[in-house]
Amino acid sequence: MNELLKKLKNGLIVSCQAFEGEPLYGSDNMAKMAKAAKIGGAVGLRGCWPDDIKAMKKTTNLPIVGIYKVMDEKTDVFRDIIITPTFETAKEIYEAGADIIALDCTKRRSSLETEKLIYRIKTELNVTVMADISTLEEGVNAAEFGADIISTTLSGYTNYSTQSIEPDYKLIQELVEKIDNPINAEGRYWEPEQMVKAFESGAWTVTIGTAITRPQLITKRFVDRLNQYNKYEAEHE
Repeated sequence: MNELLKKLKNGLIVSCQAFEGEPLYGSDNMAKMAKAAKIGGAVGLRGCWPDDIKAMKKTTNLPIVGIYKVMDEKTDVFRDIIITPTFETAKEIYEAGADIIALDCTKRRSSLETEKLIYRIKTELNVTVMADISTLEEGVNAAEFGADIISTTLSGYTNYSTQSIEPDYKLIQELVEKIDNPINAEGRYWEPEQMVKAFESGAWTVTIGTAITRPQLITKRFVDRLNQYNKYEAEHE
């Protein structure tokens, strides 16, 4: 067990990301978000794109899970490989300072392509690999291909995986039963108790993004609930 993985055990990773057009878009903002996450007690960060990762690296000494999202107006999140699709994108975020490279290891890419990509990243860059998967089969395969950490990130983001508003605790439990790799629980975590349940299900670490670092969506969540309340009150006057 390497020291990096030990640092993440039983801890919270905070995902600091903002897309173009969002209020917090920009490397300076992500660096500040990373600093805030560290002050709050995070044990690691997840960052997207080289410039953001470089800025985050200058601000904190926390381990960074790096990703490189490739998207345009035609991208279908259920169909397309978005997260670190190529060795070249992996190399860019590694050179920017990522301590862990996360990549899409779903069956939207052939098993052979996934195996070759993991092998090349680990041998040429000598860096820890996190496999973002959506099903038990994908997680088992990624572990066999050499991924160090298996992450539930893409559960619900493939047409064939579990679709739910709740985190996929069952997938965590299934992975723990089948493989020895550390499991990163990620996806749809909104409440502290959901995080605790993930650890109770066997997670090694938990990654949370939107619920912490996207204030426009946090605000919308409260406003949506308020609108439900106001509608109910109006109907029962």
